[in-house]
Amino acid sequence: MRPASTRLFHTLRSLQHENPLGLPRTGSIPRMQRGLPERRAIKDVGKVIAVSSAKGGVGKSTVAANLSLAFARQGYRAGILDTDIFGPSIPTLFNLSGEPRLSSNNQLLPMSNYGVKTMSMGYLVGEDAPVVWRGLMVMKALQQLLHEVEWGGLDVLVLDLPPGTGDTQLTVTQQIVLDGSVIVTTPHTLAVKDAVKGINMFKKVNVPLLGLVQNMSLFCCPHCHQDTAVFGSNERAKTLCEEHSIDLLGDIPLHQNVGDDGQRGKPTVVSEPESVRAQAFMDIARRLGQKIGL
Repeated sequence: MRPASTRLFHTLRSLQHENPLGLPRTGSIPRMQRGLPERRAIKDVGKVIAVSSAKGGVGKSTVAANLSLAFARQGYRAGILDTDIFGPSIPTLFNLSGEPRLSSNNQLLPMSNYGVKTMSMGYLVGEDAPVVWRGLMVMKALQQLLHEVEWGGLDVLVLDLPPGTGDTQLTVTQQIVLDGSVIVTTPHTLAVKDAVKGINMFKKVNVPLLGLVQNMSLFCCPHCHQDTAVFGSNERAKTLCEEHSIDLLGDIPLHQNVGDDGQRGKPTVVSEPESVRAQAFMDIARRLGQKIGL
């Protein structure tokens, strides 16, 4: 992975529940309040989109990364925030490593690649080091990632949420002003069933649902050039969207290169910009931009 330029702070210090990332104190992050916290905008960020899935393994992080890159290719100042404390993926997808630098205000400075600013817990711990923290530490670390990053002016920030509908999702939706959410699923029956939980969660917390992305939708045989629905009929996702009155934003085809591109740290929108799958990400980003007023 490409290392960071200079290491200006170190996380190997005694951890405290109020400051698990070990950042110098500036007093900018509020203590936990009783009741529901007030939603706040992320400083210097125009629009914020949460990309979520109720089930793991559907390619949510790959979709989130490629959407942020698609926004950048369309001329927007784009960023992505990895909110998965236990299993961060963004460092791998963007081929970045090392500890981020600190600004003069003791804020974390994002690390950039391919024209996208990124921040992730993966930069703050070793690549193979597990985060063995209890819930309070995790939530405080998430608060710091949400409120103590100096983005330096973004048109759009993509939040890559972890799978599920638990503490992280509630913290993000209750503390941050979100312009909308995107649900990622595959055509598989179990994935579509769990997508309903994600949809209902965002409805419950009053976050606009921008639509659903169906990943790994069809496989085009390179020999006979016929499409095959490897994970089952695409009609399940279409029916789901109709039942919940949300838009099907687009289908991402199943292709080996999508996974390979991410594994080598150069996502499809960058590595194969003229491919059908890259164009699918670009089209979805355009639709999202229209929906949130970019």
